[in-house]
Amino acid sequence: MEEQSQQIVVAAFDVDGTLTTRDCVVPFLVRVAGRRALLAAGLRHPLLLALTALGRGDRDRMKELVVGRLFRGRSQLAVDEAGRSFAQSHAAGWLRPDTLERLRWHRASGHHVVLVSASLRSYLQPLADEALGGVHAVLCTDVEVSDDGTFTDRLAGGNCRGPEKSRRLATWIGSRSATIYAYGDSAGDRELLAMADYPHRVRGVVITPVPEVGQAA
Repeated sequence: MEEQSQQIVVAAFDVDGTLTTRDCVVPFLVRVAGRRALLAAGLRHPLLLALTALGRGDRDRMKELVVGRLFRGRSQLAVDEAGRSFAQSHAAGWLRPDTLERLRWHRASGHHVVLVSASLRSYLQPLADEALGGVHAVLCTDVEVSDDGTFTDRLAGGNCRGPEKSRRLATWIGSRSATIYAYGDSAGDRELLAMADYPHRVRGVVITPVPEVGQAA
């Protein structure tokens, strides 16, 4: 009963192209497996790769095939350590000052800050904990882990993109009543922005100026 009456303000951020200036997934896969292995993983499915490049293929399936092939059999501990190093040495340097400032405004205002991203948890969680100073939740793409602590070739819960973003955020909010701010930059954020009371599409080098704490956005 208490949870049902709870009122919260949620600030949901996409990551690649929204909080960062560029894609992080491919550089991280190169860090884990090398460029040659990444290229080989993509070329194993040439038709799907070509269609995906043209915007007509199943991007989620392509991602699972490539990431699954590169992660399969690798130690979760080793990949997570690579993710922590990648977050510190690369991803943290790609953060956009404008959206980072907006995130900090939401946190200072007492809002629930949530990352909703197709980025991979191995580097996104340490990026959230360290460079972003902590968030309330990280809803993202992850890979299944076997009982022996190694990754399988399947995504856990699917690729967090498109409708999956809005589904995961709605599940996280649950029965609480929420006012939602959302930030995204691409077609993969369409559903996330559509569910928001205050959607913000990030374009170019600036977004709407950050208001002072205590003032309306």
